[in-house]
Amino acid sequence: MLQIHGLRKSFGSVVAADDIELAVASGEAVGIIGPNGAGKTTLFNLIAGGLPPDAGTIHLDGRDITSARPHERCRSGVARSYQIPRPFENLTVFENLLVAAVHGQPKTEADAAQLCGEILDRLRLIKRANVLAGSLTLLERKRLEMARALATAPRLLLLDEIAGGLTESECGELVDTIKELHATGVTIVWIEHIVHALLAVVDRLVVLNFGKKIAEGNPQAVMSSPDVKQIYIGIEA
Repeated sequence: MLQIHGLRKSFGSVVAADDIELAVASGEAVGIIGPNGAGKTTLFNLIAGGLPPDAGTIHLDGRDITSARPHERCRSGVARSYQIPRPFENLTVFENLLVAAVHGQPKTEADAAQLCGEILDRLRLIKRANVLAGSLTLLERKRLEMARALATAPRLLLLDEIAGGLTESECGELVDTIKELHATGVTIVWIEHIVHALLAVVDRLVVLNFGKKIAEGNPQAVMSSPDVKQIYIGIEA
């Protein structure tokens, strides 16, 4: 589904993406880890269209989207969440989803409303549908962040530290929800510092450090790598 080749992005002397190569198959769940400043969120911004690359290409289902604008990528099936939720705080939870649904894939108003209701039910927000988004708890905001992305009817869902700041029990609830989404066939690429949450969901793990991909493969094997332990966890090999 997603093919990234030779992707580069620099901010002055800082190289945030250094010849990144990545392929994600349809229906796969891929986790991305790395220390702060590794280039994880920059990679998401490049995939979603928030930043233009200095070099390299991004293909979705064989189509070059490297120069496509963010709304074009969204309508092609790419959606993302943000580490810090960004709801329209003066709109209700349902209205937040409706905005996403209407501006995502083409659909009638009735179909958009039905989709929003289904997503709110799936993400356990149905009882909060008519509450202003600004009054939600952090866990509810995280759920709303995912719900808004899903309302665009994505085929590729980019999750950026969606579990950050949650308690252990809240994190467990969120992991269960993501597992359910993955089981429906949604392709997921998930950046997360809470590694045990990732390991409960993903099929493959990618490690970034200073903009470079330093490891990729089976999650348990990657986490056992001496290089990963030294660079990411801080344990001398």
